[in-house]
Amino acid sequence: MTPAADRLTPARRLAGPGVSILVVAVLFGLLDASGQAFWQGLVINLAIFIILVVALNLSSGFTGVFSLGHIGFMALGAYISAILTLPLREKGDYLPNLPGWLAGIHLDNQVGPIPIGFLVATLIAGTLVASIAWLVGRVLMRLSGHFVAVATLGFLVIVRVVLFNADSFTRGSRTFSNVAPYTNLWWAWAWALIAVYVVWRLKRSPYGREMLAQREDRVAAQSVGIRVMEPRLLAFVVGAFFSAVAGALYAHFITSFSPTVFYFDLTFRVITMLVIGGMGSVSGSLIGAVAITVLAEGLRRIEDTTLLYGMSQIILAVIFLLIITFRREGLLGQREVPLDRLFAPGWRQRRPWARTGGPPPGQSP
Repeated sequence: MTPAADRLTPARRLAGPGVSILVVAVLFGLLDASGQAFWQGLVINLAIFIILVVALNLSSGFTGVFSLGHIGFMALGAYISAILTLPLREKGDYLPNLPGWLAGIHLDNQVGPIPIGFLVATLIAGTLVASIAWLVGRVLMRLSGHFVAVATLGFLVIVRVVLFNADSFTRGSRTFSNVAPYTNLWWAWAWALIAVYVVWRLKRSPYGREMLAQREDRVAAQSVGIRVMEPRLLAFVVGAFFSAVAGALYAHFITSFSPTVFYFDLTFRVITMLVIGGMGSVSGSLIGAVAITVLAEGLRRIEDTTLLYGMSQIILAVIFLLIITFRREGLLGQREVPLDRLFAPGWRQRRPWARTGGPPPGQSP
């Protein structure tokens, strides 16, 4: 039986996450008011990486179906949202060969200071990409192991080839510019919070338990009636949606990009964050994204000082190899940081296993 003191009220469970969000919001408000463009850009990039990592964790970490193609969904989200938000005059000059039904769409509307058109374009991009993921996933999610990794890598290559050759829509290999800079600190982190919350809730849902069960042993899970295809497909589609959202945020932050951005370098940066944080842990996704972003920025500064260019990639690769060799579960494994119990009186004494991922044998949670 669970002690009565452990039955926390909803208000107390929400206190830890609520206080954490409030503290972060205050820090972001101070950063926004400071006008420090460099640090603001770094924090926005961090939010985009967090969305990408939790999206990949949902598909790969929870189900064990390792995907190398999620950056392809990000690329589609970036181009779709950028095309939809171009003003009519710029669209006519910049993309003169667009089909008529698309050439007349311009989601550059604002309601006061809020770019409502950007929000609509982001949702449209996410929905369209999720639909593509559903069609692709109906086939790919039947595979397992290295077969699905190779298949999703093939999807990434296909997206790259399409973007290079769809000149009327993407300008081909040329830089796609003139994108409105709608993404700011608050847009990026609002979407990051939504992505983290959705993935966290999915992990604790019946679908999430099915994902984790078939990840450990698919045959054993099927033998006791646990579904395999439906949880995998759900994870793949939701992960694609948030990857597209990250692409839309990236496009309207960087304002100029080309298909070469969305390829192996970005793919393996996100995978490194996921593996270091811990596949199967939402908290690990955040820790991995923060650790690699901070480390990469620090190494970049050292490169600029010492002129040893390429050193950062080598060091990150060595760290990745060390992690997968000596600590395959990453920093957190499948464990979570229990913010919902932060204000539970004496929870560390009553629940020492909260830091180790599960109760001791014979004790119920």
